[in-house]
Amino acid sequence: MSHASAPTLKIHINGWSLLDEGDPATEAGLRTHLSAIKAAGFHGYSFGPQNHQLKELLAEYGLRYGGAFDASKPEQFAPAIAAIMAIDNGPINCQLANHDTSVEEAIKLTLALMAEARKQNAPVHLEVHRDTCTETPEKTAAIIAGYKAATGEDPMMNFDFSHPAVVKHIVANDYIPRLLTPEIVPIFQKSTLWHIRPFNAQHCQVPITDGKGAFSPEYEACRPFVRQALKHWLQGPRPTNEFWVMPEVGTTHEYKLSCFPNIWNDTVTLGKDIQKIWAEELAACELA
Repeated sequence: MSHASAPTLKIHINGWSLLDEGDPATEAGLRTHLSAIKAAGFHGYSFGPQNHQLKELLAEYGLRYGGAFDASKPEQFAPAIAAIMAIDNGPINCQLANHDTSVEEAIKLTLALMAEARKQNAPVHLEVHRDTCTETPEKTAAIIAGYKAATGEDPMMNFDFSHPAVVKHIVANDYIPRLLTPEIVPIFQKSTLWHIRPFNAQHCQVPITDGKGAFSPEYEACRPFVRQALKHWLQGPRPTNEFWVMPEVGTTHEYKLSCFPNIWNDTVTLGKDIQKIWAEELAACELA
């Protein structure tokens, strides 16, 4: 490895995964979220910065913060980024525009977004996500190409691969070759943020466990993809030498089916398994 020190993994939790446990708009609910993350041995929290106690309570619990926002107009970028950076400078996630935003407009918005991010020295990532300008793999590729044509650089991207997997109905044997393509991997390697929500061809969220302590068959099928993605990142340039990975399992019914086990327990299981896989791949990388 060319870095002087080993890379670090920051398990970063979306407050969305804890909504069944407490309401983060209240102090008691936010404390429930942060204490659960701390007790699980994880490192960071991501949610909107609306709770005015968030910065103080994050410091109390010894947790980092990387915010998230959605926007569709350039004038929304500066205040959203500033509000998050006032709390902490962890990786920021942006869901940009809408499913019907044209590629041309999406490129202009991405250029403005990344320009504002540079202005505030903020690590903003454009997320691949449903109902945004990156909804399909084709639009995502066109936005990346348009941005690079204008700047000579790739935009910072957060690849939530669950969405293109469902859009294209990708089956388990094809997760790695069709999602971790030679075009996508170098851009993925330049990121410092990854939302990993295990998926299959028809569901952008699958249960992590069977509710009885064993991995679900669906997660078992997705697990080699998680490993390969982490391996790719470790073999890349590793910007900041720190990777914030969000084990993202959500509580809303658009994602959670009635058969799912407890969402927070599944999130913890996923986070700990990511830590295990990371340690194994890091050891293999160091031995290579």
